[in-house]
Amino acid sequence: MRTYLSLLLTLIVGTALAQPQTVLGPDGRLQVNFEVKAGNPVYSVTYDGKQMLDDSPLGFTSDAGDFASELTFVDAQFGQYTDDYSVDRIKASTVHYEANEMRILLSNKKGREYTITFRVSDNDIAFRYELPSWKEGKDGHKMSIRIMSEATGFDFPHETTTFICPQSDAMIAWKRTKPSYEEEYQLDEPMTTPSKYGHGYTFPCLFHVGKDGWVLVSETGVDSRYCASRLSDMQGDGLYVLQFPMEEENNGNGTSEPAMALPGATPWRTLTVGTSLKPIVETTCAWDNVAPRYTTKNTYKYGKSTWSWILWQDESICYDDQVQYIQLAKSMGFPYVLIDCGWDVNIGKEKMEELVSYAKSQGVEVFLWYSSSGWWNDIEQSPINIMCDPILRKEYMRWMNSIGVKGVKVDFFGGDKQETLRLYEQILSDADDNDLMVIFHGCTLPRGWERMYPNYVGSEAVLASENIYFQQHFCDVEAQNTALHPFIRNTVGCMEFGGCFLSRTLNRGNNPALKGNKRRTTDTHELATTVLFQNPIQNFAIAPENLNEVGQGGAPSICLDFLREVPTVWDETVFIDGYPGMYCVLARRSGDVWYIAGNNATGDNLTLKLDLPMLLKGDKAVLYSDNIKTNETEIKDFTANGKAITVTMANQGGFVIVK
Repeated sequence: MRTYLSLLLTLIVGTALAQPQTVLGPDGRLQVNFEVKAGNPVYSVTYDGKQMLDDSPLGFTSDAGDFASELTFVDAQFGQYTDDYSVDRIKASTVHYEANEMRILLSNKKGREYTITFRVSDNDIAFRYELPSWKEGKDGHKMSIRIMSEATGFDFPHETTTFICPQSDAMIAWKRTKPSYEEEYQLDEPMTTPSKYGHGYTFPCLFHVGKDGWVLVSETGVDSRYCASRLSDMQGDGLYVLQFPMEEENNGNGTSEPAMALPGATPWRTLTVGTSLKPIVETTCAWDNVAPRYTTKNTYKYGKSTWSWILWQDESICYDDQVQYIQLAKSMGFPYVLIDCGWDVNIGKEKMEELVSYAKSQGVEVFLWYSSSGWWNDIEQSPINIMCDPILRKEYMRWMNSIGVKGVKVDFFGGDKQETLRLYEQILSDADDNDLMVIFHGCTLPRGWERMYPNYVGSEAVLASENIYFQQHFCDVEAQNTALHPFIRNTVGCMEFGGCFLSRTLNRGNNPALKGNKRRTTDTHELATTVLFQNPIQNFAIAPENLNEVGQGGAPSICLDFLREVPTVWDETVFIDGYPGMYCVLARRSGDVWYIAGNNATGDNLTLKLDLPMLLKGDKAVLYSDNIKTNETEIKDFTANGKAITVTMANQGGFVIVK
């Protein structure tokens, strides 16, 4: 339910002709100031009176003229915007959003007007450009526009440090599939540190403004009507500017500049601001100002899944191995199995119908992998050249629907151009027509998609579990990344990580005598990731051998039992404690049950004294924790006494409390 009060409330404030213009959040702590200086529109941000953004540029250039300079202030209107909504795949199932709104009307030197709309809640800012259809001569209106560039910027105070992920070169790495939002983050770096490739940074970007607070920058509401954007390297003293995709992305196909019909609007650029990390972790800004792109007649169900490829690799995509993983899913009570690349060759469509039927007889539903390609990479893993072809895509989706497949995982996109955003949306829309959920890998960041598309269930857009399998380095820093993503990547969208390894040696059989990277984290840490990472379909990295006796590749029964019970969708998320890349403690609620999870990447054992408001005196709870001497998982029941709880985690360890 949405309520617009902007027009009604203009009478309260009236048309404000004086400058500068100011809008505050409902609690009065977050403030946005707007002004036109020497013809250039700028905005700044304070929180509790402390500067979070200095004067930052606004506007854009287009084939219809310059809307970033030589502008004239025309009008300002003020109001409120509220929305109550429900989404069953994000960090909170029900949201009440309340923001104060400021609408700035500007005119360029040709007399063409446009509006900059700001919505400011207690900790979030969303703003965008809204364009009318301008009168053209005597007989018509200008009904389309091409945006050549945006001046939109974010100018941080000089003491700011950064937690940001560099944008890679285009058309590099595995089969020329990048960029795919899979680079390593820079942690607590000064703004003067250049990006690795010289192409700026992918959203979201986290900034630590000295002792004054934190700012998370991202965007939302990006669909087929625009391109996705990123931040530039720092320009001047603390300024980052919005940049469009590189020309080389997607093998040079498609333009970097988006075009849209008029009237129209750009995506929302968002900032989450606070003196602590709590509003960063708990924000719902990615979904507060977007709307569903289509409704659905289907009912989608979420849950856990087995996935052979992560440990057993390509050779496992055969009929007999998939039967083992279906049986593993049945044993664990997981509703899904994901069958990865090569199924069309190694199993075939006819045998796949038989396999899906067998899975259904075991109470397990099937997701199937596809490449997105295409003419923009060199991927050979099949099925290829189907999801990019509207005719074949519909044919295969109708076939999958007819045999009872429940979802697709589509991989290897490699670009943020508007043309690529159209492909994402086309896949989602066609899939919904055929009762199919969609997971994206090798892909862009989701930007409000959980609310926009009813069958969207997650994106990778992060250095995920396959990197742990392929390189020992990523095993060594796994705990650090676990302590990072809840503060950045997972704050703005579902993250299809595919983790929770219970094998100690990452190979088929969990055999220490054979080649395979060595997991550094404790089992309790791996359990904690199931809570710290949020995605409605969790493809866990467990294997059939984990059901064996411990010592023969098996995992502890208390860990397996935990995985059988842990939810994948949540009604509430509460930040408890932490620092990006060091440690993180979150609480998530599913129905009446709370899961409080933490991890430790500090380099030493870590003892925390935690105030847990959801754990009341007399409440019965269960603690999963590390045995500091052996690093094995221990479990104990306890009764809360109404006081702070003390927990100790091994280095690269974790804990979970279930109440």
